[in-house]
Amino acid sequence: MDDGKPGGSRAKWWSRPSAEQPPHREPGRPPAPDTAPPAPGEPAPVPADGPANAPVDVPADGPVDVPAAEDRAAPGPLHEPDEYSTPPYGDPGPWAPAPPVQRPVPTPAGGTPVPPAPPYAGHRPPPGPHLPPHAPAPHPHAAHQQHPHGPQGHPQDAPTGPGTAQWGHYDPWSAPGAPAPLTHVGEPPRRRGRRGAVLIGGLLLALVAGGIGGGVGAYIERNGGIAEVELDQAPGENRDRAPDSVAGIAASALPSVVTLHVSGGGEQGTGTGFVLDRQGHILTNHHVVDPAGPSGEISVTFSGGETARATLVGKDSGYDLAVVKVVAVSGLTPLPLGNSDNVQVGDPVVAIGAPFDLQNTVTSGIISAKERPITAGGEKGDGSDISYVDALQTDAPINPGNSGGPLVDTKARVIGINSAIRAADTGAGGEGAQSGSIGLGFAIPINQGKRVAEELINTGRATHPVIGVSLDMKYTGDGARVGEKGKDGTPSVTPDGPSAKAGIRPGDVITEVDGHRVHSGEELIVKIRSHRPGDRLSLTLTRSGKERTVALTLGTAGGDD
Repeated sequence: MDDGKPGGSRAKWWSRPSAEQPPHREPGRPPAPDTAPPAPGEPAPVPADGPANAPVDVPADGPVDVPAAEDRAAPGPLHEPDEYSTPPYGDPGPWAPAPPVQRPVPTPAGGTPVPPAPPYAGHRPPPGPHLPPHAPAPHPHAAHQQHPHGPQGHPQDAPTGPGTAQWGHYDPWSAPGAPAPLTHVGEPPRRRGRRGAVLIGGLLLALVAGGIGGGVGAYIERNGGIAEVELDQAPGENRDRAPDSVAGIAASALPSVVTLHVSGGGEQGTGTGFVLDRQGHILTNHHVVDPAGPSGEISVTFSGGETARATLVGKDSGYDLAVVKVVAVSGLTPLPLGNSDNVQVGDPVVAIGAPFDLQNTVTSGIISAKERPITAGGEKGDGSDISYVDALQTDAPINPGNSGGPLVDTKARVIGINSAIRAADTGAGGEGAQSGSIGLGFAIPINQGKRVAEELINTGRATHPVIGVSLDMKYTGDGARVGEKGKDGTPSVTPDGPSAKAGIRPGDVITEVDGHRVHSGEELIVKIRSHRPGDRLSLTLTRSGKERTVALTLGTAGGDD
């Protein structure tokens, strides 16, 4: 029992049941006196030779020998008594046993079981199988280590047994019944599971990173990188071209080329023309303006996009040429005219026009042949619309809409007027064939075009050279045969005409004109039409199986109104 005085706590000793159990005393309490415990109800005796809590050596492995009082020397006090009743140095205080040394314990990981809260330090542990009901409380620090000496430096056994583990977490500052701290007695928990998870996560991360890296590398290899694409490009340079190049020729000729849109009489058409002079005269094909008739409309669009109304000046179906005129238009640039007699086969040429209404289209090629006798038209059935042309052949692509446009040489001079193509589907030339170019285009020589244009501008009509005969157009032999009778029963050789004066008779077969072979009546007309009225020609003919040559001067006949 506690008598309420400082240092006067009373301790009870328990006998050992066997030699294997060392004497046990309550930690923090003084050793028992050498006298026997008093009987119940008697006051505890106070030894005369020292304080009640003097230290007593207790051997660790044997019974306790308590020396008799007379054999012990009576040591004096360590210091003078304190009038304030302060306990002597070395004695426990009146409040509570000294707390054990608190050592930091790692916070358990999530899910680690927490031991139940220990009882208050001042209470005794509950009785267990190895402790009697009134056994002294075990030392609070006995769960962690054994001290070789007691609280006063005397050797003793560290308390063991049930109930000692819960005192290893003793907190002297906690309130009675407070929850136990989140600590765990024993070695810290192992984190092998977390290390395995980290290792697996690292492997997964490495696999994902490798896959992403491989994908990025493949993308870069296929697409040349992941940055913004910038393609190499040639720097700006001088846009001027040589005058004799296709670009130079086109740049020089395009301002003088126009596109014509014609409508009237339920018909409409598109073609090309080019400026002849600053007065506004434009040369084109007869079949381009023919749909307008006497009261139709003709619209002219220049290369820069300006549009003007045009009026018909004159036209001639035999030459397939026409002249229109625009008024109140300034800044016109005439296209210079070349000489078609100077053209040679193989010379480079450029064709400009509006094929299928595609304005300012430029194509190029060469002169494929000269003096190609072609006929175009004939849709009216009476032959009044047939054109006879001693044409320049070119492989420069020409399509419907190119008609009336210029065919120019390397100096951008007009050498021909694009007029007809040979189509693969019908084998016939003319604007009506819609199969497109197959590399067989034909142009009226500019020498013929110039003469006709001048006559149309000056008189409104063109003249045709004639020899004064009527031809048998059904003759299938080689050459052009003079008919037995003319139209409506008239003589086939005009009296006092050029042929009559040269001695040509009905039934003669003309085979050459100025040394150029002719194979049909159409070819003879083409050769005659390629000359001017008044020109002198040499004709080779066959009569009764004999060949002869005659000379004549070409006459004149009026053309279309």
